[in-house]
Amino acid sequence: MGNSVGQRAFQNARLHKRQKGEVLPLLGHALELHKKGRLPEARAAYRQLLQIAPTQFIALHMLGALESDAKNFQQAEALLSRAVAVDPRSAEAHMSLGIALNGLKRHDEARESYRKALALRPNYAAALANLGNASAALDLHQDAVESYDKALAIDGTLAEAHNGRGSALCRLRNYDEALASLDRALAIKPDYAAALANRSVVWRELHRLDEAMADCDRAIALAPDDANGWLSRASVLLQIKQIARAYSDCATALALASDSAQAHLVQGLCLAGLGRVDEALASFDRALDIQPDLQSAISSKIFTLDFAADATVEQHQQARQVWWERVGAKIASEAAGPYDNSCDPDRRLVLGYVSSDFNAHSAAFIFKPVLQHHDRARFEIVCYSCSSRVDATTREFEGMADRWRDAAQWTDDRLAAQIRADGVDILIDLSGHTRGNRLGVFARKPAPIQVHGWGHGTGTGLPTIEYLFSDPVAIPVAVRHLFVETVIDLPCFVTLAPLPAGIARAGAPALSNGFVTFGVFTRISKISDEAVDVWSRILERVPGSRLLIKDFALDDRLVRDNLLARFAACRLPAERVELLGATSRDEHLASFNRIDICLDTFPQNGGVSTWEALQMGVPVVAKLGNSLPGRAAGSILTALGLPDWVADCDQTYADIAAIRAFGIGDLSQLRRELPERIRDAAAGDPVSYARAVDDAYRAMWKRYCRDCA
Repeated sequence: MGNSVGQRAFQNARLHKRQKGEVLPLLGHALELHKKGRLPEARAAYRQLLQIAPTQFIALHMLGALESDAKNFQQAEALLSRAVAVDPRSAEAHMSLGIALNGLKRHDEARESYRKALALRPNYAAALANLGNASAALDLHQDAVESYDKALAIDGTLAEAHNGRGSALCRLRNYDEALASLDRALAIKPDYAAALANRSVVWRELHRLDEAMADCDRAIALAPDDANGWLSRASVLLQIKQIARAYSDCATALALASDSAQAHLVQGLCLAGLGRVDEALASFDRALDIQPDLQSAISSKIFTLDFAADATVEQHQQARQVWWERVGAKIASEAAGPYDNSCDPDRRLVLGYVSSDFNAHSAAFIFKPVLQHHDRARFEIVCYSCSSRVDATTREFEGMADRWRDAAQWTDDRLAAQIRADGVDILIDLSGHTRGNRLGVFARKPAPIQVHGWGHGTGTGLPTIEYLFSDPVAIPVAVRHLFVETVIDLPCFVTLAPLPAGIARAGAPALSNGFVTFGVFTRISKISDEAVDVWSRILERVPGSRLLIKDFALDDRLVRDNLLARFAACRLPAERVELLGATSRDEHLASFNRIDICLDTFPQNGGVSTWEALQMGVPVVAKLGNSLPGRAAGSILTALGLPDWVADCDQTYADIAAIRAFGIGDLSQLRRELPERIRDAAAGDPVSYARAVDDAYRAMWKRYCRDCA
């Protein structure tokens, strides 16, 4: 027995000596190929060596790093796991393994590998930077910044750390400091495509779109095979309403990175902007398959469901529940406790309004009259502005507020803390699930009472928001049990600021034209195939009539051609359809003087566009849908005493439009009467409407005080 063991030991020693004689020259050859950049040959040489010596550490490590560089992360992870098993004291191997794990989206495991590297070498700047990358991938952006700062304290020339830091700070809404970090990255490495793509995101958030576009163009020129440059440019193009170009760039990004949740998200936004609702929803679903808690994808899906013809109230609320379960509930579990607000039912209350639309945005025209006409003896107003976009309208809102907080670059935690410090009694969300929302703040519940209304007005699905402003037509009593918020009725779920001074109204154009002009003044994305078919049938019934459609997106030739093709498919000749693009708001309003009857879109109705038409004296035909987005115009018309302009099916809609078109005299009279009718209605009179809101706030507060007793 002993003789046998000794013989095996002798044979193993001879084998090891022979392998050593073969391995060292092969390793030297592989390393030389690697050094010269002959990577396919180096890869083959490392593999040959590992067939002879499967535990050769350097070969395992180098080949693993090569596979990682080639984005073959599965193979890299297998090789590098073997490497750290052979030499667990190698900080470099642990870091390389972390990179492979990060590439496999196993970010928690990657962070553990980087920590092992740092335990072995505490001043390992590259490992700290990579730890920051893994933390950022997990949306732990403050942790990421701390790692990048430690890396840069060791090596301030590490461009990758400056780049990662800038990206993380951008996600934390600290745009000024993010810009400074990315500028430093580019000063060190001027042709750094990733930093250019990241800087374009910051420019976009700051609404400096020319600089954003220039950085995107450079990033693409430097790294055409990197999806991030294409994706960044698609996002900028979306913001400047060049949707067709954005869609093309997004397609390129997806061809390069089909597993990118962000790319599927942006593609969904492009498709929604083009009116391809079902495809958009499918894109958001693909994004969520990849990253189930991607907040922007969940909210975008919620918003796009407004355009889906067959979406029920139940489906709308289920989509909101997903946001709460995957995002909001996690935040709420960490929220702060009790409030210091005095439970005096009659004292002056502090109202906090949170919005990214305190600027020349259509939503601002809806809630502006409310803020303008609050009873200041009963309420103090604090506005939390969450957008970097500042204009003359912003200055108007500043003048309405008792206290103004520029929260554009504040994290949710900081904003929530400030709301508490300001002693806000009732906090109002003006965004819902639209872009720029701060629902993460409302999940933290920094105020005793929270309300949603006006900006989106369809409910949020957050149990931390107690109330939702609406009306009996917009949200019928029969479906209110499906909402987590308690619905509070106002004269109408939305109002609108009065027309600017100097806007002239004209008589019915058919009196001078000799033909009826129908108008559609709303986003092109709201125009469904069903609506195109019904409108085409209306024009067929009204000889000589014309259709005028106006939207900023119609400046894009491809969008125009696609829309005309949809009408052509319904046998409506292009010469009977006129398309207008972007104009100033005054010019936009003046264009209503060319319209006899406005045709509202469906399944999603117009809100601001419906009010504007009526204020200009133009009646609107609407179709009542299933959920609030499809009941908006019906709600407005009913509030103004015009329920006979509201249909419940396609045929009735077409009948109303066609029959009214033949009564030019009646149209002309209604046109003259509409301004006074609006002024006399509580829904259209800003002072009456604001008083109804004030009374609702006081009732909410008294109910809260009773519960406190």
